[in-house]
Formats: sequence, structure tokens, C-alpha cells
Amino acid sequence: MVKEFIRILGCGSSQGVPKIDGSWGDCKKHKKNIRTRCSIFVKINKSKFIIDTSPDIRSQFLKNKLNDIDFALFTHAHADHILGINELRTFYLKYKEKFNIYLTKYTEKSLKKMFKYLFINKKNYPAVLKTNILKKKIKVKNINIETIKVSHGTMQTIGFKINNFAYIPDFKKIEKTELKKLKNLDVLILDCFRYRPHNTHINFAECLDYIKLINPKKAYLTNMYHEVDYFKLKSKIKNKNILPCYDGLKIEI
Repeated sequence: MVKEFIRILGCGSSQGVPKIDGSWGDCKKHKKNIRTRCSIFVKINKSKFIIDTSPDIRSQFLKNKLNDIDFALFTHAHADHILGINELRTFYLKYKEKFNIYLTKYTEKSLKKMFKYLFINKKNYPAVLKTNILKKKIKVKNINIETIKVSHGTMQTIGFKINNFAYIPDFKKIEKTELKKLKNLDVLILDCFRYRPHNTHINFAECLDYIKLINPKKAYLTNMYHEVDYFKLKSKIKNKNILPCYDGLKIEI
């Protein structure tokens, strides 16, 4: 029985596939191209947590038969990574204590501005979330978590190195000092927005370059736009240890 794994809850970019208007773009109408917005679930020993709360987090949990988490991590405060945050109220109501989230000061400021009611006590509406500001390295429930600073256009965001895997869903550049933190990974999950260049995300060619630099045992591509068909992308990858993600994918760690 596999004790430790990552479940890809969503691997789509900000509009998902198909988009709200029903457009599949260049993707075939196939279940491996049905992409909700980026979030992952991680089980390590007895601990369970998520990274980011996409707008689709409720349906992602129900689809994957998940019913519990211990805490949540956040990469940044863009809408497609945070708009499901209200769903964390469920765990406050379930356990009658504030639910822990881990994030940067900048992301905390953004979330408290947008979702003030989740953090400030008011009559009949108690605060339900407790913020914990991330340091370069922290330990949560015996899990080693290290932040990876990355550039996402003009915005600095973060990815995470957690034990033996790393998750970096939104970025354009990783500095050499941060790349050094990513040595000897078993699993790397990273941005692969589209084939054409983009000003805030890496494209397919840049993605392969980063994988070559980091050299993990296995790499998985996420945050894919509707121009990126799963089957076409897979056919372009010549390394059997590099695969596109799809919603529901289980990755052993």
C-alpha cells in the first residue's frame, strides 16, 4: 500500500479546459483534457494537506473522495489559486478550531484584504483561519517544507520543496541560488503553460530546459492552457520520465 502520494486535483491554467464558454481550444474532448484550476493534495505519513485553493476545490475534493486535510499552503494570491479559500471554513466547523494556512506576508496581506471575514472576528461570524508566515525552511507535522522564490512576470511568487518533491506551478524564471535547492529530487511538478512564449509563464521548450537543469528522477507538467492537448504534448516528450499531468493523477513519492 502506497503511504505517500500527491494527487493532482487540477492542472489547468486560469480558465480551465473547457473554458466557461464551452471552448476546448486545441484540446480533444477527452477526460485527460478536462482541466480544473491548479491545486494538489499531498499525503505524507499521517499528514494530509493541499497547495492552493483553486476556484474548483470543492468539486475537486468530492471527485477524488477526499474529506479531510490538516493545513494548506499557498504559492501566491492570483485568483485561480485562491478563490476556493472559503471552502476551508468546513474544517473550522468540523474541528471547532482555526484552520492553519501557510503563506508569505505579501499573500497574507492580499488574502486579508479580499477575504477579511475569514480572519477577523465579528458577531455571529468568528474568524476561521490562522495565518502562519513562511520562512525559507519550516517544519510542519514532521514535514520539511522549503520555499522556492520564483519570478512570475513582475510578481515574485513561490514554489515548494517538500521532502523529496517540488511543486512550482506558476513562474517565468528561477534564479541560480534557488535552483541549487532543487537537487536530488524524486519528483518535480512545474509550469508548462503553452508552446508559444509567454511573459509570465514558461513555455514547453523552457520547461524542458528547466527539467534538464534540475534533473529530477521524474517530472510532471502542469498549469496547461487550452492550446495544449494532453496527447499531442505527450507525443512531443521523448523522455519516459517526463509526463503531462491530468486531473486526478496520483503520483507516488
